[in-house]
Amino acid sequence: MSFVAAEIATQPDLWVRATTLAAEPAVAAALPGRGARVAVVGCGTSLYMARAWAARREELGYGETDAFPASEFPAARRYDRVVALTRSGTTTEIVRLVSALRGVTPTTVITADASLPAGAAADSVVELAFADEKSVVQTRFATTALALLRSAVGDPLDRAVADVRAELARPVPAGYRDRRQFTFLGTGWTVGLAEEAGLKLRESAQAWAEAYPAMEYRHGPISVADEHALVWVFGAAPEGLRAEIEQTAATVITSAADPMAELVGAQRLAVELAERRGLDPDAPRNLTRSIVLTDS
Repeated sequence: MSFVAAEIATQPDLWVRATTLAAEPAVAAALPGRGARVAVVGCGTSLYMARAWAARREELGYGETDAFPASEFPAARRYDRVVALTRSGTTTEIVRLVSALRGVTPTTVITADASLPAGAAADSVVELAFADEKSVVQTRFATTALALLRSAVGDPLDRAVADVRAELARPVPAGYRDRRQFTFLGTGWTVGLAEEAGLKLRESAQAWAEAYPAMEYRHGPISVADEHALVWVFGAAPEGLRAEIEQTAATVITSAADPMAELVGAQRLAVELAERRGLDPDAPRNLTRSIVLTDS
């Protein structure tokens, strides 16, 4: 079994642990409270988790929340706190941004190792060492960080944990693996999850995978859908969209499960596709665990 397959299977227990951690006074103090104006940043997978949480925090009435790639943070804007997600703690863009914000804006870094440069530069650190991974491909660290952040804004995870246990107990449907093109759609906070699902298939399986806000899918991307396509909607599909996609002969997936459980389904599909194609899902080509840039 690959590292990533084993790591995917541990997620329900890690989400429970993250929920408990979010209630600890020191962690609660490190995360922005209700009404704070917040920016959350990341790179790659962490960016998509940032986008999901930013939208969810606003949906739940906790305050204005923006999400940015760390390299595109708008320096002229002012926030009450900046939250940075980085599994490795060494990603150059994160380290540079958190360092630049010292003394200007309070920062919190969520990472797997608080002793590394991002954590050392931050005002506050939440360490998720128990969710760290051996695989280059992120799965459980990202979802555990999101579970922590969802819990911090009062988003119950009982259903998510039950749904992901059910997801892990069933096989990936064989028909999913036979598709040639994969599209993931979301609305609100699930757009970030859809983007992450597409990334997982591209990284692990070198698959033709895309992601869009669900209502945007009609505005051009639906033109590539045919009998070889799979379109997976995270969360509720906008009215009429499923019927329109089915007219293309694409396979459409919708579910009442918590969207984070659906993301785990996509993670599992990515691993199966990679193995079927003779690829190593732990070490995708051209990727490393952390992007560390050298100064010119």
